[in-house]
Amino acid sequence: MAPNFGRSISFPLTPARSFSKSSRHVRSVSLPGTTSSHPLLANLHAHIAAVRSWIQDTASLQAGLANIHALHAALADLLLLPASVAALRCTTSNTGDRLLDAFLLLADAHQGFQECLLELRQAAAESRTALRRGDAGRLASASSSQRRAEKDLARLAASVSAVSTKCARLNLVAVSGEEAEMAYALVEAAAASAAASAAVFSAAASMSSAVSSCKKTATFIPAFARKSTAPESAEATVERLHALEQCFDECDGACDMVFRSVVQTRVSLLNIMTPTI
Repeated sequence: MAPNFGRSISFPLTPARSFSKSSRHVRSVSLPGTTSSHPLLANLHAHIAAVRSWIQDTASLQAGLANIHALHAALADLLLLPASVAALRCTTSNTGDRLLDAFLLLADAHQGFQECLLELRQAAAESRTALRRGDAGRLASASSSQRRAEKDLARLAASVSAVSTKCARLNLVAVSGEEAEMAYALVEAAAASAAASAAVFSAAASMSSAVSSCKKTATFIPAFARKSTAPESAEATVERLHALEQCFDECDGACDMVFRSVVQTRVSLLNIMTPTI
């Protein structure tokens, strides 16, 4: 069972609606009219573009997680530059503190995502066993766990999708020159990471929900038709459950990598904001 996420994330009181393409749009906060020849900044922008491209077609969870991880790797390199450090330490800007808050929420959300995937894998395995044995009680219990995890994922998606909006409201007016370019890039990276994370969570919930519908079809078959149709329908559902379980299992390593990269990003930001005296 996924534990209560209330320890550090405030969820909305109602489950989030499906993550539509319109809500997936990430507002660009790039500094107008500026270009940089620095390869690390160009590399970060390339990964931001890749993340946004994946959001428009969330066909593969693993690809989405890989893009988020690569984005944070590029962000880690950029945070080593003096201009990035100067932009974050600017006393007249709240960029550093707000980014710290954003990445704390993202880290906690990705930890919750790992727990939800574990619960969904277990529910899928239980459902397969229940269908093969014709155990209605066991199937109902597994379905309940599955629905609960899906709702948790919807809440996680709603929480992290709000980060993009918050990042767009950051006070960057006081930052100028090369520092401004770096500040805008860091904010844009945070917004893209949050939007992609929300898309990943929503896609996982949608995949699980689609299989749940098949379970209902396989279970509620008229008595007079069971001999001829039930075995085939139930077997098809078992195969879909197995595919879902395998997909989430294959994402486990990528989920852990993303979680660690988000945590490392926040640690790097914290080190910059609180230098050793």
